[in-house]
Amino acid sequence: MTLAAEVETVLECYPRIYFACHRRHVRDPRTQTVLSAHQASVLDHLDSVEGTALLDLARHMGVTASTMSLTVDRLERGGYLTRERNQDDKRRVDLKLTRAGVRIKQQQKVLEPELVGALLGHLDRDRRQTALRGLQLLAEAAMEMIRSGDFKRILVSGTKRDAGGHSV
Repeated sequence: MTLAAEVETVLECYPRIYFACHRRHVRDPRTQTVLSAHQASVLDHLDSVEGTALLDLARHMGVTASTMSLTVDRLERGGYLTRERNQDDKRRVDLKLTRAGVRIKQQQKVLEPELVGALLGHLDRDRRQTALRGLQLLAEAAMEMIRSGDFKRILVSGTKRDAGGHSV
């Protein structure tokens, strides 16, 4: 199988797994409040110590400042984040997680564990072990790619590379 065919297999298979198992909402275990996956994702980009400017967050997440402001308003009303004036630049308002926001961030997972369990239950023991080993290998390769900085170089240059890092 060529590298292009292998890439196509991953591009075909991964969305199926994601669609079947992704978490559609997050429930606050303390209040039972339901947050959308988008709201939980916003919280996942914030910290309780280091503030993040709303405009920076909006840019990073690919939405307008007004769209992000609506989400932040809801999260602030829910007690999941606060807005604080930046100490160095009083014009800037920083977003910081509250304890409740940290609680959501800590339990946030991309995939729903129960759905992943059901998915794995459709495989016999040998096929399940093979599938899990394949995922472990892909995860190891992902960490190697991140450590090496390849993903940044590829995204910036737009150059396609083979498994050995050579331009294709």
